[in-house]
Amino acid sequence: MHLAYPAVLAALLFCTGLYGVLARRNAILVLMSVELMLNAVNLNLVAFDVWLSKAARDTLHSGQALTLFTIAIAAAEIGIGLAIVLAVHRNRGTADIDRLRDTAEGPETGGPDGGGPERHGPAGDGAGDGPEGAPVPADEKAEATA
Repeated sequence: MHLAYPAVLAALLFCTGLYGVLARRNAILVLMSVELMLNAVNLNLVAFDVWLSKAARDTLHSGQALTLFTIAIAAAEIGIGLAIVLAVHRNRGTADIDRLRDTAEGPETGGPDGGGPERHGPAGDGAGDGPEGAPVPADEKAEATA
């Protein structure tokens, strides 16, 4: 068998996994795409190991040893990744990557380029009514006095 067949198959697997990582929104599908990419690397390692072992009979089969190491690392990675995704899904109710990124950043309030107006002290000198002289947003001031 020629070396081109497994190399082309590995390239197709890797491209499919890369597309899945870049295009998918679900965290579990992204993890599956990363696994496809790792399997493409494993296929290349074994194919090149077999190809090189035909040239020299006394080889250590290091490609196959690296493949076993990669499989062990991939199993640990998918276990930890899946545990993180399940914990986030329990807490946030979604596994959508874009929505998780938006909730992690949180809404911007106050500040010069923020969104909300701030209430400063009576003289407008920046000494607010909050703890340690920090400015207090107007909606929090209204809730505190109501």
